[in-house]
Amino acid sequence: MRLVYLGTPDMAVPPLDALVAAGHEVALVVTNPDRRRGRGGKLSPSPVKVATERLGIPVSHTVDDVLQAEAELGVVVAFGRLIKPHVLAELDFVNLHFSLLPRWRGAAPVERALLAGDEVTGVCLMQLEEGLDTGGVYDRAEVPIGPDTTADDLRRELVEVGTRLLVDRLAAGLGDAEPQVGEATYAAKIDPAELRIDWSAPAEQIHRLIRLGGAWTTFRGARVKIHAADVVDGRVEPTVVQPEGKPRLDYASWRNGARPADGEWFE
Repeated sequence: MRLVYLGTPDMAVPPLDALVAAGHEVALVVTNPDRRRGRGGKLSPSPVKVATERLGIPVSHTVDDVLQAEAELGVVVAFGRLIKPHVLAELDFVNLHFSLLPRWRGAAPVERALLAGDEVTGVCLMQLEEGLDTGGVYDRAEVPIGPDTTADDLRRELVEVGTRLLVDRLAAGLGDAEPQVGEATYAAKIDPAELRIDWSAPAEQIHRLIRLGGAWTTFRGARVKIHAADVVDGRVEPTVVQPEGKPRLDYASWRNGARPADGEWFE
């Protein structure tokens, strides 16, 4: 099948590779423009753009260019931008969405499922339409969320399952999409302020935030990231921390250096 592919981050690379390996002709890839990253502010391409150049596929940053590619279908995976109505009117698109729709429509479905304490999430191959993740679903697969599953673990599993779902369904034929059924919930982007740990919250809630990645607190006024922790007897016990401006280290080593007073804890 002659396709156009729209995606941006790391998790959109394996589906692109799999489509090419399955024999589909990817006529064009659209991804977000290069961004300035790091302290030097050097322009860096998106992971999908790097993969596209490796595969020798034409790349664009302009969605309207897909209309010149003479494709049979558009495939969207974590693109990060809305497709305008006039483009949807001229080409059919499918979207690989990393939740069990209609739960967690929107920008951060993986993160919101983890933070909410969902025991299962999944991936849907859906029909793209103007509404935010409102299209009918061609196929879906469930993925469990374990008590120690991190967001990175979950992304890897969802991408693996979703890639198989996408390739297998295109091989078998899309068929008819079924309308979404159930109450819709929305997955807003994670605000950086949400990553600060509230030590008065329940231990399981704090643990989920740490498993999300990027959770932080302060000690004597200085920021400390908490990269990993256990829950022991209803209390969160950090295992890997990172003081601001320093490398990660195990919690015991940090305590030996910080020498907290008896009863002193993170702020």
